[in-house]
This record gives sequence, C-alpha cells and structure tokens, in this order.
Amino acid sequence: MSIFRRKKYKRSGEPTGAVLNIDLGHVSVTCPKCKKTYTGNEVFHKNYVCPHCETYMPIGAKERLLMVLDDGAFEPWFEEVGICDPLKTLGYPEKLAAAQKKSGNTEAVTVGLGKIGGHTTVIGVCDPAFMLGSMGHAMGERITRAFERATEHRLPVILFCCSGGARMQEGIISLMQMEKTSAAVKRHSDAGLFYCSVLTDPTMGGVTASFATLADVILAESGARIGFAGPRVIQQTIGQALPHGFQTAQFQLEHGMVDRVVERRTLKNTLHYLLYAHAPHGEHHLMRRHNDFHHEGVALNIPNEKSAWEKVKMVRSGERASAMDYIERVFEDFRELHGDRVFGDDHALIGGLALLNDQPVTVLANLRGNSMQERFHRNFGMPKPEGYRKAIRLMKQAEKFARPVIAFINTSGAFCGIDAEERGQGTAIAESIMTMAGLKVPTLCILVGEGGSGGALAIAAGNEVWMLENSTYAILSPEGYSAILWKTEGRAEDAAKLMKLTAQDLVELNVIERIIPEFGGATRETVDMIAPVMHSAILDFVKRYDGASPEHIVQDRYQRFRKF
Repeated sequence: MSIFRRKKYKRSGEPTGAVLNIDLGHVSVTCPKCKKTYTGNEVFHKNYVCPHCETYMPIGAKERLLMVLDDGAFEPWFEEVGICDPLKTLGYPEKLAAAQKKSGNTEAVTVGLGKIGGHTTVIGVCDPAFMLGSMGHAMGERITRAFERATEHRLPVILFCCSGGARMQEGIISLMQMEKTSAAVKRHSDAGLFYCSVLTDPTMGGVTASFATLADVILAESGARIGFAGPRVIQQTIGQALPHGFQTAQFQLEHGMVDRVVERRTLKNTLHYLLYAHAPHGEHHLMRRHNDFHHEGVALNIPNEKSAWEKVKMVRSGERASAMDYIERVFEDFRELHGDRVFGDDHALIGGLALLNDQPVTVLANLRGNSMQERFHRNFGMPKPEGYRKAIRLMKQAEKFARPVIAFINTSGAFCGIDAEERGQGTAIAESIMTMAGLKVPTLCILVGEGGSGGALAIAAGNEVWMLENSTYAILSPEGYSAILWKTEGRAEDAAKLMKLTAQDLVELNVIERIIPEFGGATRETVDMIAPVMHSAILDFVKRYDGASPEHIVQDRYQRFRKF
C-alpha cells in the first residue's frame, strides 16, 4: 500500500475556491465502445471507466477536476479570456457557441488553483467536448497565464492534456500558441518549479509538440492516443500499414516518450506522490524511524576471505541479490520513471523516485534479471545509449529539485552491438560521466555486483563510491584482460588476482570509500541483514551533505577525482 493513502504530508494554506457543483444524476454517458449508457453518478464513481467493457470514457474538465481535487474545491482563473477570431472565419463564432453549450465551458481548457493531498497546485484540464481540445489563442493564453502566475507564486503545475491539434479557424495565430506556451513552461522550469502533464485521449499535433511534452514528469492514461501527426496522415504519406498499438500510451512508454502509464483509479494517488516528492527543498526532514538498525562508522576492515576469482563467480551467480532487492528494503515507495525522450526505454538501467525516511531521492540501478526470460528483457544488464540518456535526464531532474542521487551498479559493461554504436554509445557514456561529475546535489554510488568498465563508470562518478564485500570493479572482464595480456582467455583466474578488482583492493587503492558487509554472501537469504546496514549508511551520507552549498558538493566530488 502506498504511504500516500495516509496523507502524511500537507502544505499550509487556506482552502481555495468553491466546491465544484455538478449535477451528475441528470447526465447520461454512453460508452464509445460497447454503446451502453449510464448515469453520470454511475460512471463518476467508476472513474469514467465503463462498468461493462472497461473502456476509458472521455471526461469533461469539471468532472476531471472533481475526481482529482481535494473535496472538489477549485478557484478558476482567466475565464475572461475568450473568443479570438483573427481570420474572421465563416461560421466560427457559431461553432464556438455550440462548443460552449456542449461542454459547459467557456474554452477548451480550464485553469485555476486547487489542492491534491493537501498540496496547493495550479491545475489545468483540456476538455475533449470543446472542439476536441483544439488549441487556439484563448487556450494558449490561459495556459501561458497559468504558468506565469505559477512562476510568480512558486507553485507546481499539473496539466491534463487532450487535443486534436491546432485550431484551423485561427490559422497562424493558433500555431504561435506553441511558441508562447513553450516559452512560459521554460520560465517556470528555470525557476526550479515542478510541472507534470497527464496525456489523455487523444493528445496530438501542436499540443504534443509544445507544452504537453515539456513536463518534468509525463504521465499517460492507459490507452490514450499520443503523437504528432495523425495515423491516417502518416499512413497516407508513407504508404505502409502501421503496427498494432501505434501511438498508444503503451507504445510511447516503450519508445521512451513518457514516464509512466497510469490507471485512473491510481491517478490521484500518483499526483499526490509527485507533488510531495517535488515539494520545495527543505520541507522534507530526515527522521530516523524508531526501529532503524544502527551501524556506526565506516566498514573498511572487512577481511578478503575469498579469492578474486571466487568473487568474480559470486557476482555472476543467478543467486546474487539484485539492486531491486535493496531498493525495496532501503527506500519507501519507489516509483520507476521511464524513457530517454529520444528513442526508447532501456530495461537494463532503470531510474525513478523514492523516499529515504520521507526525503525524496533519485534512484538509478542496473538490473540483470533473475529468470532467463527477464535477463533477455533486460539485455543481461548491459545498457544501451538510451539507458544512459535516461540516467542523464533523471540526474538533471534531481539537480533541479535538489534531490540526492543514489546509484546501484551491477553490470558486466555497456552493450557492444551495432545498434548501440549507431546511437552513440561512447558519447552517451561520456555525457553521463560528465553530467554526474558536475551535479550540484550529493551523489552516492554503490556496487552491489559486477562493475564492468565504462559501462559501470557511467553512473559511478559520485561524491562517494561504496562496494558490497564481495562485489568487483574492473577495467574489463578477467577473460578479456587475459586475452589481451597473454593472448588467451585460459588464464582468467590469474588475471582476476592481478587486476586488483575486489572491494578490499580498491580501498587500498583509494578508489572507493566504504565496504558494506554481506554476512556470508549477498543472496536473497542475507539481503534482509544487508539492507538495514545500507539504509543507515545512506542516511549518514545524505546528512553529511545537508546544508552544503552546491559549489561545495561539486568541488568535493572533483577533489575525489583528482586523487586518482
């Protein structure tokens, strides 16, 4: 169960606006798929999911606000921004009047102030019933003003996006709204403020190519159609059949364009979590729980009881605990965020948000997989460029919101393949190292298994680097080292000893700062003993940098590199 069901955190402030007053009992809603008709009250309590076929139904702006806001309290803004008819298009005023009557709104977007889980937020909702949410001057102006006011009052923004694209009746003025809204989003972002967009069905055209996809976190409703050009236009242009599920929310998730696909029943909880995690720096507190397992001091005196080759075999074992085993025990409520916003979502290198005793942190982790099926899915833990670019995106986001970064490393190396080289594997690794080296937030890197070459180093350029007792970290595999040095892979065991790849070796070489005990071996049987030690040590690390200036954090990390 998510901790946010308990509403642990609230920001102060007076209730905003009046409660939305909607008579749902006299409204009939027809499912677009099975054509069954229900009363508004019936489908509202089902989050507008058809009780018969579970199809997601369109939701009006007021109904959407009522679903996600605390007690339905909402203060509308900029309702005076209305009709604009720059081209004097025949019949356009009549079309606007019809849309206003049909939707019950004065324009295609409603913006204002509300609360979610006690967090005051600027919120906007595009209404599909108003000319399919098409963007004209009034819509662009309301969204721009909403971001400007949010920037002035240092408030987060949540936008529910739904649009068929530009409003043709306004011509080039409609197109200019893309520039205007994007510029307003940039100012809000430069002020260090949080913006979350929720892409609903459909989100297309100029809305997709402007404010909808510029958010810090992009959510998409399950089944929503999302894209720039419409599928019919694409098919006519290229003369090819489109793949099944093309431009759906799931398609965009797999191709790295959205962070998460969310179900309506969990949407409010997810928004509450994100608002909490992105609350202003200093409003979170690192409070030790009474049942914390305390381990003081740095564990540097753990003897090297096993040979280097034995440790190589241990970290390659399918029985070794994964990074996710530690994440689930060390942090609360980890939520994975997906995609590099360019090509895809790499399953070998994951990242997301988590809580460390109520302190939001950004977590990165290599995952190899347990079963053979999962190992293929995760490419045996070998990231491709999109994995490193996702890590870069999440590290920059952590810096923006002053979140510590905790990285768990376990990879034999970056993927060696044609597609990785075509997409710039070397550049992606270099940019990841450079990004982490310059982050203005504390960064901690923990090797929980194998650390292979530059593929591991890409997310290991931290203020401190720790290793589990039997983990390894090396320039390449012992087999590869043997082949280069002695022209044969047969001397891998000799190579492992010569390479100084154990945690104990690397402490002596001043490459790492801490060794974490494994209590016999980091398996799923011992992870419950390892995790409390790790939890306490990570807390101590974060506390050491509490109050440190960004300049101090960067300089401290740089001086660590200069020792090598």
